Amino acid sequence: MIKDKKVNGEVKETNSKIDAIKELIFGENIQAYNSEFESVKSDILSKKNELEQLINDIRKELLTSIDNLSTDLNIRITDLEDAMNSKLDTLDSKKVDRKLLSNLFIKLGEKISDQ
Repeated sequence: MIKDKKVNGEVKETNSKIDAIKELIFGENIQAYNSEFESVKSDILSKKNELEQLINDIRKELLTSIDNLSTDLNIRITDLEDAMNSKLDTLDSKKVDRKLLSNLFIKLGEKISDQ
């Protein structure tokens, strides 16, 4: 343990003497290392910020794409329902052609599964 020493009526810390000696011996190297560490730290923080911004941009693009796809899918399903209703309206009101109706349902199922 390093203790404080009293010299000429003043208390001087031994730690400060050791720090002064370190600075004399290793001063330039320590400053160079500190400078390099700060440069690397700054570069890492800059890259981190760039990556966070890129992630946010991609998230926005994905959400927009999902919205567009959902809208497109809803439009296609509505068009398909309209087409099916139109075909059903053209059928004879007394008797529905089961084969035609089953083909329409099969086509509807295939279009839905393709989406």
